[in-house]
Amino acid sequence: MNKGSWGKIRAFFDLQTEDGFTLKGFKLVEGINGLFVGFPSQKGSDEEYHDTVWADRDIKEQVNQLAIKTYGQEVMATPPDMDNNDFPPPQPEMADASVATPFSDEDVPF
Repeated sequence: MNKGSWGKIRAFFDLQTEDGFTLKGFKLVEGINGLFVGFPSQKGSDEEYHDTVWADRDIKEQVNQLAIKTYGQEVMATPPDMDNNDFPPPQPEMADASVATPFSDEDVPF
């Protein structure tokens, strides 16, 4: 996972299946309802982006949860800079901060 901040994108990552296939070009995006995974896409001749990988809702939700969990673990695993006394601020207690609220097609107002 390549973390950073590119507008609303928080990370880029690839997935490898149990069968050895590698799917490249996933994005972890910060939306109005929290983090979600953007599937790989390419710009078509109509200047619109079209998905190049399709999955059903269950698979999409599994990918979302895995990516958010991995992103959260990597963010928390980053050690503070001890030379500058740069310690991370205390985090509020939450039941499970690494799990985002599921987002569905019904949440889109159009």
